[in-house]
Amino acid sequence: MTTQVKAISSAAEYVRAPLIYKGKVRELYDLGEHFLIVVTDRISAFDYVLDPAVPDKGNVLNSLSAFWFQLTEDIIANHVVHTDVYKLGDLITEPELLKHRVTVTRKAERIDMECIVRGYITGGGWRQYEKTGAINGDPLPAGLRKNEKLPEPIFTPSAKNDIGHDEDISFTEMSKRIGKELAEALRERSLALYNFAHAYCLEKGIILADCKFEFGIIGGEIILIDEIFTPDSSRFWAEDKFAYDIEIDSMDKEPVRAYLLGSDWDQESKPAPLPQHVVEETTARYRSIYNRLTGKEF
Repeated sequence: MTTQVKAISSAAEYVRAPLIYKGKVRELYDLGEHFLIVVTDRISAFDYVLDPAVPDKGNVLNSLSAFWFQLTEDIIANHVVHTDVYKLGDLITEPELLKHRVTVTRKAERIDMECIVRGYITGGGWRQYEKTGAINGDPLPAGLRKNEKLPEPIFTPSAKNDIGHDEDISFTEMSKRIGKELAEALRERSLALYNFAHAYCLEKGIILADCKFEFGIIGGEIILIDEIFTPDSSRFWAEDKFAYDIEIDSMDKEPVRAYLLGSDWDQESKPAPLPQHVVEETTARYRSIYNRLTGKEF
């Protein structure tokens, strides 16, 4: 793929199907029997969708999810039918533009929980631990250091809210809301997925610090949906940059966050458009994590 890639802020003009949901990055179209997910290049930070879009971001996210869905299908079934834009015929007016961005999926009943697994104590989990000695109300050993590997990965769910922030809840509360049997099944599958990917990533010199999953149900079967082990749903660290007690530079949209925090942005309104060098650096980050994890150039 060349470096001169057209950034796609929306696929609506290229898809001849009803757009039924537009997230910060993904767009969901109704194909009748199936859904079509198109991953755009929109980028968000601090709850704002920013301008301009970041070239290749959507290509990487969709391709990386497809890679992981295939790699983990022996652990749990997923929603993927295919990722071949040419099977969609005249539903797509510009197939070359969208060929790395599309996933046709089965229609599942979404379980309204974000299933988060933390193998290391950092980010929001660290901030909770500093204040309370616990994450989501579940106590952890005393004396842990920021970024430390936990004795065992922990499952820290949140209840999904389509408007506003998701709500951190305890496993006990999750069990009350969706039933103990389903909650235990989601925890078991989430931990199995994390352990598999953590071991895989270490072979590539990458630490998978934490990640989140979404699940759905089809015909009584729990399946994996949405995205999996992408820079937007997981925290990746280069193993050679690991250290305690610091903010480790994560392998994702960190250039955008760092730029905004170092600028004169008031943090109360949508930021001004990102400079070109920040956009280019962010594209490079997304391509790099794809290359390192898959061994393929993007």
